Amino acid sequence: MVERGTEGSFVIADVPGLIEGAAEGVGLGHRFLKHVQRTRLLLHLVAVLPEDAGDPIRRYEILRSELRRFDAALAKKPEIVVLTKIDACTDEAADEAERQLATRCGARVWRLSAVTGQGLKPLVDEIWRRLGEVGEEAV
Repeated sequence: MVERGTEGSFVIADVPGLIEGAAEGVGLGHRFLKHVQRTRLLLHLVAVLPEDAGDPIRRYEILRSELRRFDAALAKKPEIVVLTKIDACTDEAADEAERQLATRCGARVWRLSAVTGQGLKPLVDEIWRRLGEVGEEAV
């Protein structure tokens, strides 16, 4: 639950990383994807460090592909792409990952460090703004 004082609040659901084949039920694919169908806005958290789980651009592409394969409407939901763990890399590495992700997703990429809190307030503000645009109805 994210509280915005007198403005209100919103709920963020953390859906663990989807793996390739999730749309066909690999892993917990269908169970997680059904939860994602009820959301109004997708927030994709992509770790900047390739050693964490491979290339961040490739992970983003796999996620988008699994969403499309499971439900075309799901892949059309508004999204915010966030580059995470920026405290654990150089500014140059974060800049390059941000540039590549922005090119791939065609939108601004936000930066976040859960450790330091860097980028958290602007990201929460953006989520709030985007939820206002989307409206109250869940699909």
